[in-house]
Amino acid sequence: MTGNRFGKWAVWAAIVCSVLLLAGCEQKTINEILADPGRYANKEVAVAGTVSWSTSVLGNGVYEIEDGTGKLLVVSTSGVPRKGAQVVVKGKIREGFDLSSFRLPDPIASGLVLMESSHKAR
Repeated sequence: MTGNRFGKWAVWAAIVCSVLLLAGCEQKTINEILADPGRYANKEVAVAGTVSWSTSVLGNGVYEIEDGTGKLLVVSTSGVPRKGAQVVVKGKIREGFDLSSFRLPDPIASGLVLMESSHKAR
């Protein structure tokens, strides 16, 4: 009887966790984000796409993803995927990005970026 009760509890816990994870981060197309950046600014989103280029230094880096509707730069503090990788990226949309006195290229410094919280290969 105890094992059966534990099994039901585990199933319910898994369902609740799945719902919370899905509700917390809605997957969007890059075009949706670029069309209305203010709507997504500082909000957690997920974007799926292909890495078109990436660069990394000491575990921090920048990469660009394309999803067929547009391109978006991603800033990562936990490594970057290789060029051509199919990924789902989660993070917050930010308008502009800087590294204090270090001069960044204009597309990164003045445009939209996704501040990555995680990425997963598809």
